[in-house]
Amino acid sequence: MADEAALVELADGVLAYVQPRGGWCVSNAGVLVGRDAVTLVDCTATERSALRLRSAIAERTPAPVGTLVLTHHHGDHHYGAGVFGPGLTVAAHERTRETMLREGMNLPSIWPDVQWGDVHLVPPQLTFTDRLALHVDELRVELVPVGPAHTTGDVVVWLPEQRVLFTGDLTFSQGTPFCVQGSLDGTLEVLARLRELDARVVVSGHGPVCGPEVLEANAEYLRWVREVAAEGFAAGREPLEVARAPNSALSPGCWSPSGWWPTFTAPTRSCAASRAASNCRCRRS
Repeated sequence: MADEAALVELADGVLAYVQPRGGWCVSNAGVLVGRDAVTLVDCTATERSALRLRSAIAERTPAPVGTLVLTHHHGDHHYGAGVFGPGLTVAAHERTRETMLREGMNLPSIWPDVQWGDVHLVPPQLTFTDRLALHVDELRVELVPVGPAHTTGDVVVWLPEQRVLFTGDLTFSQGTPFCVQGSLDGTLEVLARLRELDARVVVSGHGPVCGPEVLEANAEYLRWVREVAAEGFAAGREPLEVARAPNSALSPGCWSPSGWWPTFTAPTRSCAASRAASNCRCRRS
């Protein structure tokens, strides 16, 4: 993949905006192009990266971005929303709005050196808890609440005719999934349900566009994490001790070329070390 973020066409009027290396705070977005307006599925973390997304859309269509659908509350998927203007309608799960308002702009306090730019919270004006259909001209877009999984307010975006699935952070493509604000068991249950959709294309919250195999790849990793955690708990060991312990199941090549974001490829599994926390790549966005 090229070093620059780019739009990838998935079907007529359906595109993914993919940011290479897709690690912490370097997220993807969906772009659904209508005749009079564009609908986004998530956006990006910083003002600079959101402006690049806006420019990429403008090269495709003169239509403005009218709607932003959020897959969950994490700021790397919506902090850049302000660049799309005051007329933007933001839609999300009801719990996503609640959590956004409760946590506020918390990522700058975690990574104060990141060049966030002029970003501010744009809370959802439209919330839902049940399945919702959105129509972008003739394109049917199904907003499907799932979880608790990655978070307590996850939504996947499913295009049944095109068989394109936007999963948000329920899946990571060529990256290690996590669900510290949701449920590991819940994520496994959701991934099993998503496999039944028989998607042709899956756009993860981070990493390259891929096929439905990413669903099982993420599930396989999480099953292994659950197994290791259960063994450590039974042995009375501390969580950090278990995470740091050498394990024969770990792939010696578990670190990606970017040097910080762990990757996995079945049947090998990536390491569960958490050293990525101090190496956010937002500053390069």
